[in-house]
Amino acid sequence: MSDKAKKEEDEKKKKLAEEGDDEEEDTTSEDGGDDDDDESDDESDEEAAKPAAKAPPMAAREAPKVSASFARNLWTITKREFAGYFNSALAYIVISASMVLFGLYFFFYQGGIWQVDRASMGRMFDFVPAWICFLTIPLFTMRAMSEEKRLGTIELLITLPVRDSEVVLGKYLGALGVLLVQIALLAIYPIAMFKFPWNMGAFDWGPFWSSMFGLFLMGAAGIAIGMLYSGMTESQIVSYFATASTLLILFFIGSLVQFVKGWPGEVISFFSFQTRYEPFSRGLIDTRAVVYFVSVTVLCLLESFRQLEGRRWR
Repeated sequence: MSDKAKKEEDEKKKKLAEEGDDEEEDTTSEDGGDDDDDESDDESDEEAAKPAAKAPPMAAREAPKVSASFARNLWTITKREFAGYFNSALAYIVISASMVLFGLYFFFYQGGIWQVDRASMGRMFDFVPAWICFLTIPLFTMRAMSEEKRLGTIELLITLPVRDSEVVLGKYLGALGVLLVQIALLAIYPIAMFKFPWNMGAFDWGPFWSSMFGLFLMGAAGIAIGMLYSGMTESQIVSYFATASTLLILFFIGSLVQFVKGWPGEVISFFSFQTRYEPFSRGLIDTRAVVYFVSVTVLCLLESFRQLEGRRWR
């Protein structure tokens, strides 16, 4: 009986020992699970601590849209203004009259410029700039803003979803495009005389193209001045005479340099369109003249923009 009791006690101890081992395994497994949970929590904390990827700023996202809309609106206004000149008789009359006058001067003045100065047409480009300053530019720019004011459409234009800079630049580029058509047609004369159909000999194209480039720069500055005057008045006549007077003064004051000495003569020479244009007619590209004409253009366009912007806030 005692042996049986001992055996039973031994079996009970074994069972208790086995149960204890099972409990230890369970606790270790639970501890391992807790460790895994801790590790996952640490990883999530680390991920949260990492800085989130920054989204591109609003300005960067909107910049392409703004530039695209600016280019689209500018092109629309420029195209409308350019077509407006040819929808009326103004562009046809001015360009045709100018080409007839240039042709008469080219073929008949002093026996024909093509004979007197057949190498480069330098004398031809002594006459063309004065004509463009007196007639072409004032006629092309007098209606740019004055017509909008007279018809009362300037207020409607201001309320449209377009920027003031788009309006000013569009009207400017439209007038400049018409002037470029007239300047480009000047190439007809040397081509007709020295290439086809008469083929009268060699021709120095260098001074010709540099003169064309200088004429373009001077015309760009003149149109900017005309735009400025057109924005100041509702009368196209006033705009025409103000532009023509200013451009003729700026062009012909260069002839006074030989009579005025010292710093006054230097000031006159600095502002003279004629003095700035002379290097181009000789086949030279004067960077100082380029900077001068570009500066006049930019300053006048900025003032035109300021005028339109001020009208918006009235």
